[in-house]
Amino acid sequence: MTAKEMGETDRQTTERYGLPSLLLMENAARAVAEAVLDRTASLDRQPRVVVLCGKGNNGGDGAAVGRLLSMFDADVEVHLFGEISETKGDARTNFEIVKAMPGIRFVENAEEMPSVKDLDVVIDALFGTGLSRPVEGRLLSVIKELEHLAESGERPLIAAVDIPSGLFSDEPDAETHSVKADLTVAFTAAKPANVMPPAYLRCGELLIADIGTPPELIAELAGPLFAAEAADAAAFLEATEFSHDAYKNKRGHCLIAAGSENYSGAAVLAANAAMRSGAGLVTLAVPQTIFDITAERILPEVMLRAAETADGAFAANARDGMQDLLDRADAVAIGCGVGLTEDAADLVQKMLAGRTQPMIVDADALTLLSPFDGHRFSGGPQLILTPHEGEFRRLAGIVEKNGGIADRVGIARRFAAANGVILILKGERTLIAAPDGRVVINTTGNPGIGKAGNGDTLAGILAGFVTQASAMGADIFSACVAAVYTAGLAADIAANKFGMRTMTASDVRECLADAYLLIAEGVKI
Repeated sequence: MTAKEMGETDRQTTERYGLPSLLLMENAARAVAEAVLDRTASLDRQPRVVVLCGKGNNGGDGAAVGRLLSMFDADVEVHLFGEISETKGDARTNFEIVKAMPGIRFVENAEEMPSVKDLDVVIDALFGTGLSRPVEGRLLSVIKELEHLAESGERPLIAAVDIPSGLFSDEPDAETHSVKADLTVAFTAAKPANVMPPAYLRCGELLIADIGTPPELIAELAGPLFAAEAADAAAFLEATEFSHDAYKNKRGHCLIAAGSENYSGAAVLAANAAMRSGAGLVTLAVPQTIFDITAERILPEVMLRAAETADGAFAANARDGMQDLLDRADAVAIGCGVGLTEDAADLVQKMLAGRTQPMIVDADALTLLSPFDGHRFSGGPQLILTPHEGEFRRLAGIVEKNGGIADRVGIARRFAAANGVILILKGERTLIAAPDGRVVINTTGNPGIGKAGNGDTLAGILAGFVTQASAMGADIFSACVAAVYTAGLAADIAANKFGMRTMTASDVRECLADAYLLIAEGVKI
């Protein structure tokens, strides 16, 4: 939720449902206090905590956190950067309570960052989601000290209330000084800066706390921006679970058209990943020229078909030789390593124009279709485009190449809607955009996937998930969200097993089994 959406949600929670705002603040504080106590439970004494508070509601949350921690016998100091007379409403109520409590050291009108020697926890409650301009003055100095503290060796846990101070809730790419937290407890819903790069890197572990806001109100007031969770992948896996009467055709037939003389590995990686995804049947169509070398490397369960060849790649009339496969397929993927020849371009155009099932378009096929005009291919089953940033620039006709794409969420949403496609914009925190305006931010994955072959592996996993959705009547967009989440989780498992430096795309594929088990157990990433 944006800051505006969150503010309106809090207001209507009180006005329409009668939940006092002071109760919401208390629930928020309790969530932070419980998270802090959980992370200090291994100490052989009660935790020593300092709470840094601004004059707004975020500071009021912090004061309440300090009071609750003190009630659990923590050694607590609360530093208010201002005077109680400058605060108002629920925040003032909590500051007055804390000032009157004999068990808490309360510092009013604090001037500087207190000493962190012997501290176990520093709680950042200086600024909340309403911040919209860079911090100045003494509070900027405090934030800079917290930035420096985060980079030091042995130090206290830094926990942020709702959002690390200094970040702009709705502008994750804003360049500002901000607290770098180990833990952030956000209330009701994540904010864009909690989950989008680069700001999310300042949040550390992110917890979303239910503070009593009615779910129906959140659904009514939240915009079409979402963060993927294990529950999303679990819901898809449940919708396509293996029943007692399951058999290969019921689980779907996936067709992958991939590879060329110079890129046979791309075809192998995509097909093998599709086979691991749970699809019932996978057929890989490759140019005749690489049939033998491909046959030596694919999983034995993958069926292989040779297609017409021209210049070491697919011939323009290769589709005719795949017609029987197209008639049986539940989903098709095209593009991995097909090359950039004129014949390959003709084939890709024909495949998209004549599609009768959902189609994943990846890698070279994206370049061959650039700039993309979705109106040429409208009216058929769902198209799913999977570009990385460079490919997307070509697809969208973006000439400027300096720096990253500004407003990735907005441009992905507009592109998907204008062209009637599902857009999977790969990169740090991959986006999945639907034609109806929904955008899902994927929350799994790591820099270790920034190596050759991982795009082909993701294309195969996507193809397998979409195949199952198509064959079993599940939602295609949900399949895409689940596929990207699961692939990223498998990459995280591979990074833990092998290290980001040495992990390969094949390792990611082989870690899919572990990913499925974790999702079934309700893992939260």
